[in-house]
Amino acid sequence: MRLSKRVSSIGPSPTLGITAKAKKMRAEGIDVIGFGAGEPDFDTPVNIKEAAKKAIDAGFTKYTPPSGIPELKVAICEKLKRDNDLDYEPEEILVSCGAKHAIFNAVLALCDDDDEVILLSPYWVSYPEMIKLARANPVVIKTTQQNNFKITPERLRDAITPKTKLIILNSPSNPTGIVYTKKELQLLSEILVEAEICCISDEIYEKIIYDGKEHVSIASLSSEMKKLTIVVNGVSKPYSMTGWRIGYAAGPREIIKAMSNLQAHSTSNPTSISQKAALEALKGQQKDMEEMVRAFAERRNYIVGRLNSIERIRCIMPEGAFYVFLDVSQLLGKKYNGQTIKDSFLLTELLLTEARVAVVPGAVFGDDNHLRLSYATSMENIAEGMDRIGEFIKKISV
Repeated sequence: MRLSKRVSSIGPSPTLGITAKAKKMRAEGIDVIGFGAGEPDFDTPVNIKEAAKKAIDAGFTKYTPPSGIPELKVAICEKLKRDNDLDYEPEEILVSCGAKHAIFNAVLALCDDDDEVILLSPYWVSYPEMIKLARANPVVIKTTQQNNFKITPERLRDAITPKTKLIILNSPSNPTGIVYTKKELQLLSEILVEAEICCISDEIYEKIIYDGKEHVSIASLSSEMKKLTIVVNGVSKPYSMTGWRIGYAAGPREIIKAMSNLQAHSTSNPTSISQKAALEALKGQQKDMEEMVRAFAERRNYIVGRLNSIERIRCIMPEGAFYVFLDVSQLLGKKYNGQTIKDSFLLTELLLTEARVAVVPGAVFGDDNHLRLSYATSMENIAEGMDRIGEFIKKISV
């Protein structure tokens, strides 16, 4: 049987694949330190779990409206007003099965065959696959560590063509941890408004931000930009609810309606119980999230210091999320036990098999000169992992 061209053009998630391989090695008794996971290592707060239990006991286990329960939509509107100075009505909100699902719905709702979608490299691994599934074309603008992995207004303007339909913007960023300032976003928004280009603003790491940095939603900068923006967020990262699968989108009514229709004919509603849990996450106490972010900040400072003390590798200090994007360009082309390290895939494989450290190759984010490490793991694991990485690099030819 021949598969469709649509699904044949995409591959499995490399980040999930690395995590699965590390788990398999551990199950075989091999001591592996994992830096691949894109999820907090903290438990879901008790008040959220209790809300889910109450929903089960109350029999809230049936279908809900496909686009989400009304009270959760209201809570999302309140959150967007409180945190982002954005005014939305419940009809402009879609609750989906995770932020990834919301982005996928938006891409499918907006893109036709051969439309162009601007991506900023390094990008999250699923963006180009979603675009290809919509039969549109990713247009990648490469950024570098030298410019703090940010795009300039000039480069954005140069990338826009008559076929450009959309840009996907992710701040704080996975994998780099960079955060766009209000001024930087303002300059980008002026170009998007002028060209009437839509923007999916992926803000899932909004709450995981450090050093007093301010998260700014590009939709908040003007009424014109708001009309072009689909804001995507969720509860997975800030409330350690990755498995609960609740994300949401806010945007112009006609776009949200189209996304809701698409969802109604694909997944139907997000899990009823998870929606009640998400309602408590947004309206309940926030101290557990704040404590988690403080722990991430401590780990970030430690891992960046350790990595930058190892010769031939370096990384910038992330401003948000829980990843470091490690420059390993000085190791590529060198030899380990007579084998040439030709790319980040092979370097990742060697780190896993030889050093028993699981990381993600930068190539899957559009930058082969880097590796992504998640510090959503214990300080003990980070310390041991840094020791292993340092010892491994000493064995690579100079």
